[in-house]
Formats: sequence, C-alpha cells, structure tokens
Amino acid sequence: MRTAVERLAAWTALAGGLVLLALVAMVCISIAGRALTGLGLRPIPGDYELVEVGIGFAVFAALPWCHLKRAHAAVDLLAPALGARTNRVIDALIDLLVLAIALLIAWRLALGMLDKKSYLETTLILGFETWLGYAFALAGATVFCIVALWRAAESLLGRTADRGAGGGPGSGGRGAADRAGGGA
Repeated sequence: MRTAVERLAAWTALAGGLVLLALVAMVCISIAGRALTGLGLRPIPGDYELVEVGIGFAVFAALPWCHLKRAHAAVDLLAPALGARTNRVIDALIDLLVLAIALLIAWRLALGMLDKKSYLETTLILGFETWLGYAFALAGATVFCIVALWRAAESLLGRTADRGAGGGPGSGGRGAADRAGGGA
C-alpha cells in the first residue's frame, strides 16, 4: 500500500511541477511578446487565465507529496522535552487534523466546481469553462485526501518510523519520535 500511495503522490507532484514549468515558459514568452510588439510579436492570449488554472493545479498537486514526506512547516520547540509516546500522539492528532482539512478542501472544491458548471461560466479571453480549473485542483486535492488518510492510519497504528524521509524544516529530517530520543 505504501508504494502505491508514494507513487500516486510522486506522479501527482511531478505533473504539478511540469505544469508549473510550462507556465513559467509561457509567461516568459508572453512577456517577451508584450515587450517586443514593435517587432510584430504579441503576448499569448489568455495567459492570465492559463496561469490561474495552472497554478491552482500545481499547488494542489504538491500537497500530497509535501504531506507524505512531512515537509510542511513544523515548530518543534517542545518536542525534545516531551517523550516519544507523547510526540507520537501529537503526530497522530496532527495527521487527523490534516485529514480533516484535506477532506474539507476537497468537499468545497467539488461544490465550487458543480456551482461553476451549473452556471456555464467561461473565461473572458479563451472562453473555456471555469469549472475545469476547479476539476484540475480537485484532482490534486483528492490525492491529498488519499495521502492524508494513509498518513493518519499509519500514525494511529503506530507505524511512523518512516518519518525520516522528510521531517520538515528544523527537524533535521527526523520524525518527532527521533527528535525526542525515542526513534531508531
């Protein structure tokens, strides 16, 4: 199961990264087109619309990998003073909270997508339906829910020794149990 979740998160993050790189290239070309209108070039039509949709997808595509590797921000001021068991309980509570937030985000994105779809709203320049942006973001948010569910289950079952892969800023790549002296 772990390998499947890791692969799903990795491929989602890679897709988001590729979209981000494509957006950077498009913006550079569009800016050059604006700057060089005297030479007959012009900006890419609808570049702002594409950036809005693409960035939304890229952000939500990165969340699963970030949570899987526990690369989100962490404040570990008290972790060394607390025991390994207390830190594992805190980690489990945080994983449950992240799961709740991931589910809330996915739910609201789904409702927003359905709302935009029912109004047949389109973008001004390119004329594509705005619900598609929600759908792309929802794809990443759905993977985020899967990863958050897996992480919460792992924490509740006490299988968090694999935390060394990410750790987060200031943790030296270690989990709370390791920081408290209880890890391997």
